[in-house]
Amino acid sequence: MPDLMVKAAAPVWQFRARVLGVMSTLLALSMISVFTVIWVRLPDQSKETFTIFQRLTLLFFAGIILWILYRMATVRVAAYEDGLAVRNVFKSYRVPWHEISVLRLSSGDAWLQLFDTEGTRLGILAVQMSDGPRARKAAKDLAKIAKARGARPA
Repeated sequence: MPDLMVKAAAPVWQFRARVLGVMSTLLALSMISVFTVIWVRLPDQSKETFTIFQRLTLLFFAGIILWILYRMATVRVAAYEDGLAVRNVFKSYRVPWHEISVLRLSSGDAWLQLFDTEGTRLGILAVQMSDGPRARKAAKDLAKIAKARGARPA
């Protein structure tokens, strides 16, 4: 019987934002802790004034905030043989090497900027200036990998 499980190719190189990950995780844990303590310490007669709809609405919005914090904590960029995979907060991208024109991390930029051959800009949130020298090294390493794999200037 043939093996139907196809193993995904391992990335050649990958990078995750360290400061953003730590801050997002701490914020999520703080939010859960504070609101749990508030709810537990709230008198029973006050808890009874919340309808089931109000409780579900609060949980729904808390869930959205926690999901956004989770996505912020897990932003990453990975280089594969065939292209670049970028996971930002709200969207993930896959860009083939031949469509990449420029990777830029200037001192005024908050994060790495990718420009494709059509001039479209994509922010790579995983490589942030808040990570300091680590981010600058990652940007240089990624630029070398991109050039070696066929990224072409516009």
